[in-house]
Amino acid sequence: MLENLFKLKERKTDVRTEVIAGFTTFITMAYIIFVNPTILSTTGLDKQAVFFATCIGAAVGTLIMALYANLPFALAPGMGLNAFFTYTVVLQMKYTPQQALAAVFISGIIFVLITAVGLRQAIVKSIPQSLKHAMTAGIGLFIAFIGFINSGIVVIDPGSKLPKFGDFTAAFNSFTNNPDINKSIIASRGALVAVIGLLIIGILIARRVKGAIIIGIIITTIISFPLKIVDLSKFKFGVEAFKVSAFNFDFAGLFSAHNQGGGIGAVLLSLFAIILTFTLIDMFDSIGTFVGLADKAGMLDEKGDIPNMDRALMSDAIATIVGAIFGTSTVTTYIESAAGIEEGGRTGLTSLVTGLLFILALIIAPFIGLVPSQATAPALIAVGVMMISSIKKIDFNDFEEALPAFLTIVIMPFTYSIANGISAGIIFYVLVKLLRGKAKEVHPITYVLAILFILRFMVIAH
Repeated sequence: MLENLFKLKERKTDVRTEVIAGFTTFITMAYIIFVNPTILSTTGLDKQAVFFATCIGAAVGTLIMALYANLPFALAPGMGLNAFFTYTVVLQMKYTPQQALAAVFISGIIFVLITAVGLRQAIVKSIPQSLKHAMTAGIGLFIAFIGFINSGIVVIDPGSKLPKFGDFTAAFNSFTNNPDINKSIIASRGALVAVIGLLIIGILIARRVKGAIIIGIIITTIISFPLKIVDLSKFKFGVEAFKVSAFNFDFAGLFSAHNQGGGIGAVLLSLFAIILTFTLIDMFDSIGTFVGLADKAGMLDEKGDIPNMDRALMSDAIATIVGAIFGTSTVTTYIESAAGIEEGGRTGLTSLVTGLLFILALIIAPFIGLVPSQATAPALIAVGVMMISSIKKIDFNDFEEALPAFLTIVIMPFTYSIANGISAGIIFYVLVKLLRGKAKEVHPITYVLAILFILRFMVIAH
């Protein structure tokens, strides 16, 4: 049965190899079940419900990839996209979490339609490679900055409003003077624990230990217990640990004018930027990940194409819809799938095992509230380091490419907005090409995006 379903012999693999590969992929990316609830709960969403949505979104998406596309790729809520959801759409643009989930749902529908009618290639080709790499690097820098803030390693000075190092002295003094434990001491200890966690994760990754990030999260959480950083009251019992919040959408509020303080034009431009950002990042990230993983697995054909590419993209798009229904941000394909491929995974059986393990992960729901932000923050920083490595693919000797790419990267953390970075990068790319007399080098779709993003900035300024 497994042979007929997954074509194991054709891809020169066996059941044992695929099972080991699936387990390896799960261990490598399982950190998301701790990190995603921490990020999304900042918006007011229930942490237990987000944990459930994360596991189910990852499981369903990965199982669809296994059974429909027969590829060893695993899916889960995307890092970067969850940050955009939380810090840009909800906290900065003042949409409610329910409205943001509605936007994620719509972006998933759009991704399905784009894939179904074959528009994906045109859209992907419309954005220059330098900007694609800059988007990844910028999101990495943004995620790392969030990690530093969440951990307390970096704090915002209340006077100057500028970032500065957190206070570590209170933590050291508390170990020697044995004072009453207050919030400032706990915050200081938390920052110190986060530094230790970052060192642990960094060393494990450098030594190529499988599951380095989740191991680091667990060890850092354990260290946090005797330091009184962990809030034991957040341990959930019974039914309370398994909260489900399905179809938690507010479409009416999403399309209302009160969010942006303007007319329907302002609402539509704002909504356009949100949905486009969700869709573009998911699409570019997925396609880039597919190509990289398929190349690593030796699955590219003579034209450089991936078998079942359209099915893989459709699986990714459907997973986003399912994730939004259960209450999480965009679900996308994880580059961590490379760990399973490295172990010999070549078919959907690898993904089947990974998907089933995400379902089994639901049993740790009672403990999810015990993982402090200081334990997940080092994971954000580590993922940021991995993502920012894309910067080396940008040709900074060519200033026409370098300037838009640079603006894309730095504006994301400087304005706390992934959408602002993408908008600025595309606008400046078009302007630089026009002023250099190279208008024909710009894809028509890129012109349209630049005009719409300019209108968006005008609305924001107004």
